[in-house]
Amino acid sequence: MLMIRLSRRGARKQPYYRIVVIEKDRARDGRSVEVVGTYNPRTNPASVELKSERIAYWTGKGAQLSDRVKKLVDKAAAAAPAQAAASAPITPVPTEPSEPAPSAA
Repeated sequence: MLMIRLSRRGARKQPYYRIVVIEKDRARDGRSVEVVGTYNPRTNPASVELKSERIAYWTGKGAQLSDRVKKLVDKAAAAAPAQAAASAPITPVPTEPSEPAPSAA
């Protein structure tokens, strides 16, 4: 059975995680099938980069998300529409004048 879970990297007391697709019975940092994202809890706010199309592909093939990865994916999915709305250009709606401008003739 495949799992999508965290694999720890980084030095002692400086954790950095990869989000990997891996066999459930393999060691935490064992050989993975594919790296589908990263998670750095040391930044403020914590940075998460996900390949959402690959995560969707693997979950479609039967891979299970670990509890922590499920929270990260849900949080990223909730933040994505808010970021898209915030970064979308605001187009002004043209309004028609209430009175025509007086002519100078």
